[in-house]
Amino acid sequence: MTSESWLVAWIGKTDHEAAEGLLGKDVGPIASSLIGTVRYSRVYLLTNYDFSRSKRYCDWLEKTAGYASTQVDLYQVDLESPIDYGAIYESVSANLKGAGLPRDDVELTFHLSPGTPAMAAIWIILAKTRFPAKLIQTSRERGLEPVNFFFDLASDFLPEYLQRTGERIIRLTQGAKEVAPEFERIIHSSAAVRQQIDLARRVAVLDVPVLVLGETGTGKELFAEAIHAASPRAEHVFVAVNCGAMSPELASSELFGHKRGAFTGAVAERKGHFQEASGGTLFLDEIGDLPADTQVRLLRVLQTGEVTPLGSSKPIKVNVRIIAATHRDLSADVATGRFREDLFHRLAVGILRLPPLRHRDHDVEILIDHFLEQINADARGRPEAQDKRLSKNARKVLLAYPWPGNVRELYHTLVRASIWSLGAEISDEDVNSALLRIERKSDGVLGRPLMQGFDLKGLLDEVARDYIARALKQSGDRKSVAAELLGFPTYQTLGNWMKRLGVDSAE
Repeated sequence: MTSESWLVAWIGKTDHEAAEGLLGKDVGPIASSLIGTVRYSRVYLLTNYDFSRSKRYCDWLEKTAGYASTQVDLYQVDLESPIDYGAIYESVSANLKGAGLPRDDVELTFHLSPGTPAMAAIWIILAKTRFPAKLIQTSRERGLEPVNFFFDLASDFLPEYLQRTGERIIRLTQGAKEVAPEFERIIHSSAAVRQQIDLARRVAVLDVPVLVLGETGTGKELFAEAIHAASPRAEHVFVAVNCGAMSPELASSELFGHKRGAFTGAVAERKGHFQEASGGTLFLDEIGDLPADTQVRLLRVLQTGEVTPLGSSKPIKVNVRIIAATHRDLSADVATGRFREDLFHRLAVGILRLPPLRHRDHDVEILIDHFLEQINADARGRPEAQDKRLSKNARKVLLAYPWPGNVRELYHTLVRASIWSLGAEISDEDVNSALLRIERKSDGVLGRPLMQGFDLKGLLDEVARDYIARALKQSGDRKSVAAELLGFPTYQTLGNWMKRLGVDSAE
């Protein structure tokens, strides 16, 4: 039997501005739904904004709507794009599931008005499927009103889908496999890569920055070249720059240029990569390795569309599309201050996440055949050239290997194996000799070496401190909410742990 009622919503731009006194008497969508006869047991709010700003909003909301601080909960949900339907769905589902929902004793209400249209669409989908809920919306013209429409996934959609003819299903399936010619060099059969290609095709036609994330060797530059080829800038230059290969002292000079005599060694004027790429696309690989002062200058260029060469006071207009890439966790770098948050948001307009080879179902096999065919073609016409083929056991070794170096490692392993093999057949011994098995040290909790002086209790305390600090930050320093996140029965239990571990809630 229902005993609690929860209002669940994103905090939107209008809500923040209302709390900050920027909208006059308008209190915003969330407060409008809470001021009235309908009262909720719990107000469950999600934010993709700065947590401290949303925390101030919650304090204002409690006073404005007459709710106790124990009734209003705030959770940080970091979305790299507020219009990424898939990311919103996954993040919200995980958050609600973490709150123990759905529950028979909790009646949910989702507020559709705050946030982006994509956020509203996900509320509707979740309300009709995984988390049954009422829907409401607010507007200045009509005030608070329920959103009622009858739609049931099982009874409305599935029967229609199952009645489609086999011919139509085959046609739709075949259509999904078509790849734009600009992306044909990306060899794949996995759905994970196909999804990223689909996103890349859509963002290619928009003249916005793109951030490509992925481990080393996953094909970030290949995607960047394909995006450029599929864009309106295809007839112009594509310039690729490895930011990790630039010395910190010369990074700004290489990107933005310099005047003669700007620094010791500047014996001639240099244009810089931005001017060289003007009209086309500039691919900044390993963007996470840029030094701090160059990050500041890059942000300025993105904001103004102008570069100022070192040693000059006169800005020069440039027309460049930026595609950036990194193997680093830029979100973590932003959190630690290693990478500028404002620059991150400037770059992360279109985001691609390239999966590692170990997560690409069946792609290893087709890449093996593709690369071996390419290696054989390159060798033809040379003295003693042989068409190489893999033995059954050699293929098994390749398919079982985790490929930490991804596609690049697979290709070079096959090149080495074809060289090591004396005959036309590449054996499993040849493959094992060609594999570069690198022992990777781990600084993770489970990877520390057992040796004299190992302190298990101290290690566990270290883990506990980290999680308690994270829970306090996520809950806005509310011990009752933090205790619930950590699975403690009461906030007093959390307090005892904090006292024992020396954790200060103010931190």
